Amino acid sequence: MCLLFFAVDQHPGYRLVIAANRDEYYRRPTQSAGFWTDAPHVLAGRDLKQGGTWLGITRNGRWGAVTNYREVNPKQPHGSRGHLLQDYLTGDENAETYIEKLARRADRYAGFNLIVADDSLVVYYSNRGGDPQICGEGVYGLSNHLLDSPWPKLTEGKNRVVELLAHPEDLSPENLFLMLGNRRMTEAGLPDTGVGEELERLLSPAFINNDDFGTRCSTVILIDRNSTVRFIERTYPSSAGRPPSPEKFRAASHRFTIHRL
Repeated sequence: MCLLFFAVDQHPGYRLVIAANRDEYYRRPTQSAGFWTDAPHVLAGRDLKQGGTWLGITRNGRWGAVTNYREVNPKQPHGSRGHLLQDYLTGDENAETYIEKLARRADRYAGFNLIVADDSLVVYYSNRGGDPQICGEGVYGLSNHLLDSPWPKLTEGKNRVVELLAHPEDLSPENLFLMLGNRRMTEAGLPDTGVGEELERLLSPAFINNDDFGTRCSTVILIDRNSTVRFIERTYPSSAGRPPSPEKFRAASHRFTIHRL
């Protein structure tokens, strides 16, 4: 997961709104989102190379997402960052306890941002960003730096989500997918993460479509006031490791009601 927006208690009909893009190498094997056979309460995609997942939710309402923290020559990891989210979704610890325990061993991993949530709290933590942060009511954005870092695509996308929330009738999956599908590159205000100006520009759109790396799927999750979940995913198939056509996608939708323990 490389671009994530989420809104907590900002819409009259939805207590949670999530819109996200997963960016990855086209050649990396991936399983689209579905309920897992070995953990039937978990709805998420799966990384078939290292295991783990980037975004998911459970039937009892626990959810989370993980993104990489962009850095040059990162520390050699001792484990897959996707397992951090998998372990949370398949476990039973509350969000705050899970993050507290993770923080004690977080230096074993390459840079990451992790969001985990339960009935009570949404908690953000980065092993490149200090103490955990509770995310209360509001709108948040996350890419490959710290939470709400003012990268152009993050600022633009977050502003668009705020606009949609200001007109509740406009808050629809289609409008969120349109925001996630923005392929406009930018020259101004690009971050300097050490990868060079040209690559920063190529990575600047919300929807990345480069030669061997880009947006593999877009996901919208809506949880209404009756705890009904709509999970909609669009995957963009590629062949032989080549860029997919953003206009061609496979769509899958799941709906269920959260049953709290």
